[in-house]
Amino acid sequence: MKPLPFGLRAELFLQLSRLEQAGLPYDRALAAMALPPPAAPRLKAMQALSARGIDAAKAGEQSGLFTGLEARLVRAALNAGSPAPTYQRLAEHYSQRARQGAVMKSRLMLPAFVLAIALLVQPLPALVSGTIGMKGYAWQVIWPVLLIAALVAVMRWVVMSFPQRVPIYGPIFVRTNLRDFFESLALMLEAGVPLIEALPAAIDTVAARDIRGELTRARRQIEQQRTFAAAMEGVSYLRGSRVLAFAHTGEESGKLPEMLMRHAAMESEDIGHFYEQVAAWLPRIVYSLVAIKIIVGIFSSGGVMPRVPKDL
Repeated sequence: MKPLPFGLRAELFLQLSRLEQAGLPYDRALAAMALPPPAAPRLKAMQALSARGIDAAKAGEQSGLFTGLEARLVRAALNAGSPAPTYQRLAEHYSQRARQGAVMKSRLMLPAFVLAIALLVQPLPALVSGTIGMKGYAWQVIWPVLLIAALVAVMRWVVMSFPQRVPIYGPIFVRTNLRDFFESLALMLEAGVPLIEALPAAIDTVAARDIRGELTRARRQIEQQRTFAAAMEGVSYLRGSRVLAFAHTGEESGKLPEMLMRHAAMESEDIGHFYEQVAAWLPRIVYSLVAIKIIVGIFSSGGVMPRVPKDL
């Protein structure tokens, strides 16, 4: 089952955190919750499972409200005592992800609106003068949209198929994968999951096959009694990364989860800054494309330099 959007997951764990802190029993807390679609049917399924005495971790995973990683975190928190801190941490994590996506969408809405207006207005003079009919007008509006959709589809395919090779985006893709790994690992260690058990679930959050393969080899070294920091030094994608120093310090001081979480927070800040820059530049690119199309349209329509009739 597909995971819920970040915004809904943030709302889910925020409600769970508040109800847990209020001291409500698990089944009564679930009964008091409300979530919009598409989370509502999953919440109802979890409520039915809880009524049968199934714990929060298992019920959340079976109903589709929790991912496998979230279920492991909640299960570890339940074994350690209260899951409230884990719920709160997950709510903050997903709120940050949701905010990043919302900023990107909001900044693209105005240029998208301007582009739509430009596509509708530019062929109007030709339609009014009778140079083109309604079919011609519709085609003049539709073909740029089809071209943009095709370009977006091709770019999406390239990014999905070869993300690490895409200029500019490739390095941030690698950093995002590694950030997700260390953040998930830190959350599980913080919740009391042993390192050996936490590693496979953390590796599952990595989308890049090459990175996942190297982390899997590092996991096998740790299972053979090698230290976590030493195993991470063999991961080529981490060469020169500050996380290696953080890992050594964390293991030596007994604060590995704290140090990994600190690194993940710093990476999240850098990644967020990258997407802020993307959100700032994309509208400028769209505005430039709109301006170019308008200028080309003006010159090609003969509005600036009228054509001499052929019979003169």
